Parts: sequence; C-alpha cells; structure tokens
Amino acid sequence: MHWHKVLNDRDELPEGRVTTVTANHIGICLTHYEGKLCALDNKCPHQGGPLGEGSIENGLLRCPWHGWDFDPHTGQSPGFHDDSIVTFPVEERADGVYVGIEEEVPHDTTISDVMMETMVEAGVDTVFGMVGHSNLGVADAMRRLEQRGKLTFIGIRHEGAGAFAASAYGKLTGRPAACFAIAGPGATNMFTGMWDAKNDRAPILVLSGQVQSQVVGTGAFQEVDLIRAFESVADFNHRVLPNSKHSELMLLAVKHAIVNRDVSHLTFPDDMQKAPAPEANIRKMTKRVAEDKIVPPESAVENAMALLNKAKRPVIIVGHGARFSMKEVTALAESLNASVLTTFKGKGLIPDHHPLGCGVLGRSGTPIASWVMNEADLLCVFGASFSNHTGITSKIPTIQVDYDRLAVAKFHDIEVPVWGEIGVTAGIFKHRIANPAAVDQRPDIQRRWELWKKEKESRMQDDHGEGVSSIAVFEAMNRLAPEDAVMCVDVGNNAYSFGRYFETKKHSFLMSGYLGSIGFGYPAAMGACMAVKGKRPVIAVTGDGGFGQYMAEISTAVKYNMPIKHILLNNAELGKISKEQRADQLDVWQTSLHNPHFADFASSCGALGIRITEKGELDEAMQRIFEHKGPAMLEVMADVNLI
Repeated sequence: MHWHKVLNDRDELPEGRVTTVTANHIGICLTHYEGKLCALDNKCPHQGGPLGEGSIENGLLRCPWHGWDFDPHTGQSPGFHDDSIVTFPVEERADGVYVGIEEEVPHDTTISDVMMETMVEAGVDTVFGMVGHSNLGVADAMRRLEQRGKLTFIGIRHEGAGAFAASAYGKLTGRPAACFAIAGPGATNMFTGMWDAKNDRAPILVLSGQVQSQVVGTGAFQEVDLIRAFESVADFNHRVLPNSKHSELMLLAVKHAIVNRDVSHLTFPDDMQKAPAPEANIRKMTKRVAEDKIVPPESAVENAMALLNKAKRPVIIVGHGARFSMKEVTALAESLNASVLTTFKGKGLIPDHHPLGCGVLGRSGTPIASWVMNEADLLCVFGASFSNHTGITSKIPTIQVDYDRLAVAKFHDIEVPVWGEIGVTAGIFKHRIANPAAVDQRPDIQRRWELWKKEKESRMQDDHGEGVSSIAVFEAMNRLAPEDAVMCVDVGNNAYSFGRYFETKKHSFLMSGYLGSIGFGYPAAMGACMAVKGKRPVIAVTGDGGFGQYMAEISTAVKYNMPIKHILLNNAELGKISKEQRADQLDVWQTSLHNPHFADFASSCGALGIRITEKGELDEAMQRIFEHKGPAMLEVMADVNLI
C-alpha cells in the first residue's frame, strides 16, 4: 500500500461536500459527510461520470451526469449491490489527509504504444496537436515517448494551426510531422491544413481520435465518419482495428507520406487506444524505402541535349519541387550561362544576388524575370507545375523535368517531357553538354536588376500619409533580416509585395501555394521553428486578415519559447479582396476589418510587441525584433494602396 497526500488539512473539504483528487494516476472522489472523510473511485459505473463533481443530497452521493446515488462512506448503491463503488483507505495525519493505493502494476504495452513507437522509429519526431477525451490513450503513449526524449509534442490552440504547422514542417524538410486531434470537430478542423499539404506535395501524418467502435455509425456524441470524410484528401486512410497489424499499419502510413509526398491519416477508436497490444514487434523503416534517384530515359536525355546545346538564350525555371536539388540545377545553369527564374513557391531557391538569378516569375514577381523569359529561345523547367499564377509561357520550346510523371506536360504539349529525379537529371544534362551555343546572359541580367532597383527607389518615395508602404517594409527587411532565415508567408497583398520586393540570400520560403489558404503564415512559422531546431532564424510575414485567423497561437509560441519574429502589415482591410473587387468593376464591400492593437496583444501573451506608424521608425523597431531572444512581433500600420 502506498499513501498519497490529497489534502493539507481536513478543513479544505467542508462538511457535506465532495471533490476530485488524484493519487498515483487514479481519480478519487473524496467525501466529507457526518464528520468522516472517505475515498471512492471517481467513476460512476453507469457511464463513468465524475462523482467528485457531484453533491451529497439527502445523505447520498449523487452522480452529476445521471443522478445515480451512492453511500458517501461505503460506495454502496441502494438496492443495486452490483453497482457499488470501490473504496480506498483514508488516514488523517498531522501534516494532512492521505489515501492508500495499492502499488501500481507495471504498464502493459498498448496498441497506442506500439503504433507511436513505430512512428518515431520511422522518423516522425514532432507532433502538433490537442489532447482531448477521445484521444487520451494515444496521447498517453506520446507522453511516455516524450519522457524518453524520443518525441516532441506541441500543444496548439486550434487544430487547424496544428495541421498547417505539420504541413510547413513537411515542405521545409521533406519529412512528415504529425498533427493530432480528437474525434469529430477536432479532426475536421485539420482538413484545410491537410489539403494545403496535399496540394503542395508535402508529407504529413494525421492522427485522429474516434468514438468507441461499438457506437460508430450510430450518431454518437462527436461522431464523424472520418474515413469517409477524409477519403478525398488522404492518400493513406485507415481505422485502427483489433486485428490490424498495428506496427505495420503505422509504418505504411509514414511510408506513404514520404514516398508519395502526400497525406496519411489514421483514426483510433477510443476502445482500441488502451487495449493490450497483441504483439509488440516494432517495425522499422530500414530497407523499406527504395532510393528515389530516378534516371530519365536515354531518349529523353538525347532530345533534351539537342535543344540545350543549340539554344542561344536558354532559361531555367525552378519550382518548389526542385528545392532539394538546387546544387545540381545551379551547376547546370552556370555551365550553360542560363538565366534562372523561380516560381513564387520556389522563391529563394537561387539567391537574387547570384549573377544568373532573376527572381520570381508571375503575379508576385519582378519585371526582371518576365523580361528574361520573353527573350528566351528555350525553357528548361524543373519541379514546377505551370500554374496559371506563375504564367510560364507555352509559346517557347520547353524541356520539363519532374519526378511526378503525371505532372509532366499536364496542361499543354511539351517539346521534351522528361521523367526523372530532378538532381539526377540536372547532373546528367550538365555532364552531357558539349559546345553549347548559349550567349552569356549575365550582363543583361545585371542591367535589368539595375533598372528594377531604380524603379524601387522611385516607389520608395510614395507616401499618401495613410500608413507605411509595403516596399519600405521589405526594403528594411532586405537590410536587416538574417540572411539564412526561414520565411513563412501568409496569403494576401503582403505575399505579393513580399515576392516582388524582398531580395533573397540564403533564405528558405514557405507558403500555402496551390491551396492559397489565408491564415497559413504564423502556424507555418511554428512548424518551421520545430523543424530547424534552433539552427536557423524563423520569420513570419502576414497581413492582419491572415494573422487574425490563428492569432491565439502566439501564446503557443510563448509557451514553447519559439523565437518566431513576426512582421505584421496592418491595413485594417482584406486588401487583396478589395483589389479584386475593383478589378472586376464591382463595389468594394465587406473587406474592412476591425482589429485589436496586435502589438499589445502580443505583449499580453508574453511576447515582445512593437507597433510603428511611420517609415522612419522601421529600422530601429525591426532591429529590436530580430535581436529579441523570444517570440516578437512588429506591427506596421500600412497603407493598403501602397503595395
């Protein structure tokens, strides 16, 4: 018998009252009736109602859920002996009240233990989630792993933010993080982040609780058929069952996420989570994933080389899919003297200060990139999907290289479609180049950059007296932002201005690309923060509309000491939507925002918050933000029309 102190003094629990205490993981209903302190199991045998939240009425302890009655001393139920409550010995000592509990039996390995252990062995080391009543068994297995230093759990304030954070983690690293929620609304809150990951080909593992197996399909509280609900978004989508090969099931979920760069979802019925594991043989990822170095067909290489060797002004365009292969792609560009443009999602894959770097192409891009593409006689496109937002022309002969065979020539005919891993293919192209006809495009690129810099200097002078211009904000960031930061960008005018004006060095960029979901920026910074593990700075760039969707997560950043630096452009408007309404010759309607003082809000959460209203305040305030050790926000009162 082990004795656990539950009260400092009997007077803490008045006569005629009950309360809940915990001793050695056991919930206890402590009663004080007729001068006697007694301890009963806290769970009502009917539906597990918490007796410690009930009351003593007419000499009987009444369950707060359904009114079942028990003797507050003995736990006996009048007339129903089988429904009696287990009792525990109580001792009153000089230093307090103690309850005696038998020595805790060793923990039996559960299905959740096996599956969570397999998850971390497969390389998933971070979970963003919210613990709740229908996922407690899985959460407890995660707790044990966290105590052993094998897992990091980030308790978020909204499950949607957890899914965005996991998506960003996958985009940055190519490895999945997990998001975690209860059944019903907790799980459905993750849906948008799941689609963000799917559309941008980011690996993500989604774990959801579920109601007990015997009530699935009966309309039980918070029941949603999550397998059917997620079948459109999840590439791997399974419910955990008693006869599942549990370790193998988790291994396959992680493997699908990694290999297919897609969404894997597992849902855990409540009764499965704490059930004893039928077997505890932990599967490992070793020798279960083939090398992904796909070599392109020889005929495709020969056709590509025929165009590359004779092109006078070849241009290389790289998208998000090339992010892990830029060493080989850049070497190819240098051997060809080829200009390099990026899609918006690929921003920063080549620094803007590289002699062949031309910045971003498309609606969020620079006039340098568009001019260079228009002058090209050959496009060589790596890891881009030809989105209409990017605007890669179909009128210039094109070589397209992608690891996804379906993505090649998806929207129009391509002169040379090449299926192959991007780094491998770029390396083969470089090795096979012989006597290229390409002219050196560096002087033209330099002249276009000089023209663009003069244009930016002119725009810097714009001032309507209604707030700071976006160009002033991003020019300050060009001077002051750490050159190796991970930049997490939200959707809106802030993103367009960022793509156009911020000049990249060694930065990485994360955004909600093809889904274009507002609210992505700050949760993505949390995901990036956990992915870099303190080795790189993380900066979030958002508008007021986007940040307003998940603004409570700044308290998450404070809780876990994530040193996120947040640049918030506050123009009290959904400015991008206003712009689109005007472009469609419509009245501007319902785009104004009533905002709090965001900097004060950040300060109230425990972060550093600074608000500025004048361009001249930018450098000093931004420097303070970047030098601060913890989470920090710079709120810039911006002019909605100076973007």
